Amino acid sequence: MSIENWVMFAISALLVYLAIKKGYEPLLLIPISFGVVLANFPLADMSSYGKGIIGLIYRTGVETELLPPIIFLGIGVLTDFRPLLSRPFTFLLGAAAQLGVFVAALGSVYLFGFTPQEAASIGIIGGADGPTTIYLASKLAPHLLGPVALASYSYMSLVPIIQPPVLRLLTTQKEREIDMRRTKPVSNTAVIIFPILSGGIASLAIPSSAPLIGMLMFGNLIRESGVTERLRKTAGGALIDIVTIFLATAVGATMSGETFLSPQILMIFALGAVAFVFSTAGGILFAKFFNLFLPEKKKINPCIGAAGVSAVPMSARVVQDFVSRHTNGRVNPLMPAMGPNVAGVIGTAVAAGVFLALLG
Repeated sequence: MSIENWVMFAISALLVYLAIKKGYEPLLLIPISFGVVLANFPLADMSSYGKGIIGLIYRTGVETELLPPIIFLGIGVLTDFRPLLSRPFTFLLGAAAQLGVFVAALGSVYLFGFTPQEAASIGIIGGADGPTTIYLASKLAPHLLGPVALASYSYMSLVPIIQPPVLRLLTTQKEREIDMRRTKPVSNTAVIIFPILSGGIASLAIPSSAPLIGMLMFGNLIRESGVTERLRKTAGGALIDIVTIFLATAVGATMSGETFLSPQILMIFALGAVAFVFSTAGGILFAKFFNLFLPEKKKINPCIGAAGVSAVPMSARVVQDFVSRHTNGRVNPLMPAMGPNVAGVIGTAVAAGVFLALLG
């Protein structure tokens, strides 16, 4: 046993504490932390790079890019795109909230000397989408898979702490009090056509995003078709839970003390925080810019732009809570915020596809 192994055990204990006592992403941090423990038993051969069962899961599920797209299948089943379809302009907010992805990626290359492939894997943390981060890192920088995945899930769980200060800094009280009008209900025909059309367009425009976008939209079609209830329950329940166990444990088991503990890892976490803050700011600032061209009665609450990161539905709830507290409950923009929130899922997958097309 080396000192590095003992440090990793302490990090695992911290993750368990945050998961159980603080409720930070327990479904992910518990298996990740257990994977960390397994990887740091020196002679057990239980790391993701060994020949044991965890290595088998890693090689067949992560290296082959099998498990992250299946997670996206389940996410599609659990996602309601109606808030997005009722306000199509929120697509732009979801796209603008990818700002931090590219800011952190460029900064990683030009300021800190990471390779372009490593920088892309770090930048995608700003999308706040764990499966996408794992998918991209496993293809471009597999040696960074553990830290970037842990950073991504950590910042997803810290959304209620990170986003309110950015919202407070970039919005005025008058903007927070903008109460957006209700929209007309979205037809069943629209919600069925949307996953087929958007999945096809995204896959044609950026083929490298097809594994994620395609499975996301397939899952959503299962949800909205109304005739595949058994498939919906399986993909959105047992299947996504099983895959989460395997994926998170294998990711945790990449973090042995010898490879994880380095100044480079601390830099990755710092850049991940920068990416997340800039992504939040990008959505807010684009909403404020959009308002410059809208009449007074049609202005949007710029706070919903912060929900453009793809931490669904946590980010939308953070925005709703922030606005409600600052307006004494008069304004509750949960449904408007869900539009950019689900758009962010698509935006992050497209950003990953762009990186793969350029650097893969």
